[in-house]
Amino acid sequence: MLSFFRVNAAYQLFVLLVILFLVRLPVLMGTTPLLIPEMQWTLLGEQLSKGHGLYDGIWDSTAPMAAAVYAGLHWIFGRSEVMYHFVAYAIAAFQMIYFNLIMSRQSVFSDRNYVPGFIYLVLMNLSFDYTTLSPALLATTFLLLALGTLLKQLDREGIRDELLEVGFYIGIATLFYPPCMVFIIWVVLALLLYSGASFRQHIMNILGFLFPLVIVNLYFYLDGRYDAFTRNFLSIIFQIRQYDLNDFQTLITVLIFPVLLAGLGFLQILKHGRYTNFQSRVQQVMALYLGACLLSVGLMAYLAPMQFVIFTPGLAFFSVYFFETYTRRRWIPEMMFVIFVGGVGILFYLTLLPAFSNTILKLENLTVQPVRLPSEIKNKRILVLGDGMGEYLENYPATAYLNWNLARFDLENLNNYNNVINILRNFEKDPPEYLIDRRNLAPTLFKRIPALARQYEQIDKGIYRKIHA
Repeated sequence: MLSFFRVNAAYQLFVLLVILFLVRLPVLMGTTPLLIPEMQWTLLGEQLSKGHGLYDGIWDSTAPMAAAVYAGLHWIFGRSEVMYHFVAYAIAAFQMIYFNLIMSRQSVFSDRNYVPGFIYLVLMNLSFDYTTLSPALLATTFLLLALGTLLKQLDREGIRDELLEVGFYIGIATLFYPPCMVFIIWVVLALLLYSGASFRQHIMNILGFLFPLVIVNLYFYLDGRYDAFTRNFLSIIFQIRQYDLNDFQTLITVLIFPVLLAGLGFLQILKHGRYTNFQSRVQQVMALYLGACLLSVGLMAYLAPMQFVIFTPGLAFFSVYFFETYTRRRWIPEMMFVIFVGGVGILFYLTLLPAFSNTILKLENLTVQPVRLPSEIKNKRILVLGDGMGEYLENYPATAYLNWNLARFDLENLNNYNNVINILRNFEKDPPEYLIDRRNLAPTLFKRIPALARQYEQIDKGIYRKIHA
């Protein structure tokens, strides 16, 4: 199998695309579990496409560029989980081809072939949630573009002004996925240590990074939504995280194969030691890349395999070195290649089984659980007081309170007069037809706001219906 991808022929690109398509066929057919983040992205796009303003008309902490993508997809395709997976497939295919291209174009490895692309393909399918159209996946595209431009700069005798472009790509990646902001440190260190960039060029790199961030901040300021932008997005980025131990069990299960292989590749680099000056610099730059990836973990809103897709370029890079430099017994890398591909493939398809993903990977907390509601609550505009997304499977969100982690600051602090005013205004702008109370908040809410109490009647435990005049 490894020998097949050592051939440097154009048809290998087609083979890689077909393999990626076949691997993801069960996902593209819509047979995978629906994740809570996926449901939230879909609902966010739905609300934005209806004209609700991001961060004020709808409370959510999704980065602005990712939110724009979800809004555009809903505007074109509607509420279609399958189309999200097709777009994710197209992005993964682009990343795979581009990664192979920059590795070959810059002669990073001794031989030009399609092994880097295939390794990248395998690592993009470690778990079924890798196939989602996550902000991390979208951001990784721009990290790869930054990597491609950076390698071109390192391969030249003189650094050119394209460093503005490198910083710009990192800035755009940050607007898709905020933890990517740490990669500007990666670029700055790479240029300081392994290039002859001038002070002016370093400044251009920083300005390129800041430019899209300043433009987005200026946009929300001029649009009168800067307070909402700060409260629902900027302030959330640097919150202290508390991770569950189950999250680490999931990550260890999914990442054990690629991390071990990348570690073996790194050891082979140290052992082999016969590289050009450029190749040695690239190896050190990619080691810094993985260091930036580790730094980004502290900014992740939650830990799930799909958040770690940004590690893929670095892990793929070092994994390739194991197969490229192990020459003592040619059958060993072939056997390791089969074991690696087979192990990852088995793990990927096992994650499609709810029994495995819920018991071994502990992903049940990320999966949308269907909720039984009265038959009349279908295709209605509802507000769920509490976390969970199952109620929205056959209904539509009302009011700005989509993200419970943000909404709770208003709805669980009803002794604050400003919160009461905010809630009333949100109900007046976009009144829900039904309230689904999962936190027993409705009695206190109606007590604080009698005007709402007169508009809703209880029809079941924790379920309230709007009274039509």
